[in-house]
Amino acid sequence: MESKRSSLIKPKLTTPFKIDFDWWKKHDRDWRVYLRSFLCEEHQALFENSDNDEVIDWVDPNTAEVTQVDGLLHVLITHCAKQEGFLSERMALVDSVFRVLLSNGNKPMDAQELGEILNRPPSTILRTLSGIRVYKGIRPVLD
Repeated sequence: MESKRSSLIKPKLTTPFKIDFDWWKKHDRDWRVYLRSFLCEEHQALFENSDNDEVIDWVDPNTAEVTQVDGLLHVLITHCAKQEGFLSERMALVDSVFRVLLSNGNKPMDAQELGEILNRPPSTILRTLSGIRVYKGIRPVLD
């Protein structure tokens, strides 16, 4: 049913996108290897001998609620994606969008917001992300 719903959506410049990690897990068995390549030097060494799907307890600083989160994703989003050099002007568009979403905690962003950050035309970003092919799990946010 979800694939039919997503095919009916015609994203606009104001349609938010985010990385759908559930979609990615189902469609790319090497998705964690790809994420590990984004780790900073410090965390590459730390994760070198760790289990590939380690879950950690995380305490929400606003609510003090404890939840279990994917350790690799958590470190990548909260630390590595914040490091200088994580985003480069020479990267391919999809890689750049992926990294911007990671550096913003995977909060949904529309093509206009992404275009401002990447200094790329929002129409090009929208055309790339709204085609039939899903790149690296980047999908429109469904209401």
